[in-house]
Amino acid sequence: MVNMDRNRIVMIVVGSIVIVAIVAVAIAIPVSRNNRESTSTLEHAQDLMTETPLVDGHNDLPWQIKNRVNNQLENDTSNLNSDLKGKFAVSHTDIPRLKTGKVGAQFWAAYTSCNSQYKDTIRHTIDQIDVIKRMCDKYDAFEFVDSSEGIRDAFKRGKIGGLIGVEGGHSMDSHMAVLRALYALGTRYMTITHSCNTPWSDNWLMDKLPKSEREFNGLTNFGRDIIKEMNRLGMIIDLSHVSVDVMKQVLELSEAPVMFSHTSAFTLCNHYRNVNDEVLAIVKDKQGVVMVNFYTKYINCPPSLIPGTNDSYANLTQVADHLDHIKKICGEDCVGMGSDYDGVNTVPEGLEDVSKFPDLIVELLNRGWTDDQIKKLLGENILRVFKGVEDTRDKLSKRLPDESSMPRDSGGEVNNTCRTYVHNPPGREQ
Repeated sequence: MVNMDRNRIVMIVVGSIVIVAIVAVAIAIPVSRNNRESTSTLEHAQDLMTETPLVDGHNDLPWQIKNRVNNQLENDTSNLNSDLKGKFAVSHTDIPRLKTGKVGAQFWAAYTSCNSQYKDTIRHTIDQIDVIKRMCDKYDAFEFVDSSEGIRDAFKRGKIGGLIGVEGGHSMDSHMAVLRALYALGTRYMTITHSCNTPWSDNWLMDKLPKSEREFNGLTNFGRDIIKEMNRLGMIIDLSHVSVDVMKQVLELSEAPVMFSHTSAFTLCNHYRNVNDEVLAIVKDKQGVVMVNFYTKYINCPPSLIPGTNDSYANLTQVADHLDHIKKICGEDCVGMGSDYDGVNTVPEGLEDVSKFPDLIVELLNRGWTDDQIKKLLGENILRVFKGVEDTRDKLSKRLPDESSMPRDSGGEVNNTCRTYVHNPPGREQ
């Protein structure tokens, strides 16, 4: 009787072990499969990023360098070959993380604040262009480029192409000669405004006001002349930061495709810095590109605010939602990425810095984006726009430079005591 009980206990124990083992195997197989699939998708994303350059439309690292070390690249604090986390209060970018993120080319923002308008904005803008060029010369990982073909050539050589985008029309100080000089220095896009009006264009904040209270309701005649001169030069027109009226007027006027270097979808997040569906449809017709901004305030807000959060939080899947939406409304040829890294204080969970770009591509692949669509997002769309701007420049090569001057009775030019004038038109006192 005792032996039978002992045998029964042994059989129960052995049976229990077998059951546990079966359950463990049943759990382990799908987990292992999921891990393999996840790894495989990441490898696939990285493979695509070695075939097509990821061209990010906007990064403010040069402004961080100016803020933190006064553009001193030899300062140990600004050594881009080291991990800048902990050295800068906001730190999303350095060369190790750019390489991990497989960034192929970067439009570096040459930015100066609106406070400098009518004062020393040109000095600050030249400072930023200078530091971008010195940065590209200093580090072997970078190569300064100023053409669509240059981006592709640098990528083939294993370099991160560095380009200049001037953020804000106030940087040209309302002067055509300055605009041409910026182009000669290598600037390849200019954002028409920042978060302030120029004397010739409204910025996005005007959309918060009734039309009767907006300064210009779009572009002035001089502003229209600037758009035409940018077409002639071959400088990409960037419509991030402008009002809806300016967006529509530029899209109607420009002979070349345009870009939004760092702007997200208004339908998903009703912030006036974002672009609405009506404009997206026009951008599609005009064959432009909208490069999605990662700033949490432009990603996570009504009507898509995550319950229990505020606009200081967002996540990677929401950024993918914005990309999906722009692809749906504007088309797969319209979408790009303009992270705004190092220009914002809060970025999405899962996209903490430039090293995280492959994770976003994995998310899009898991949503069913094709390889061709991913390549268009990565760089082919902005490269097409860039080439279209260059082709327009070549077509307009016989057009003479614009010699018009900023009217002295527009915006902050009225009674501007910071100006000196050599030539006074008839009717003005010497």
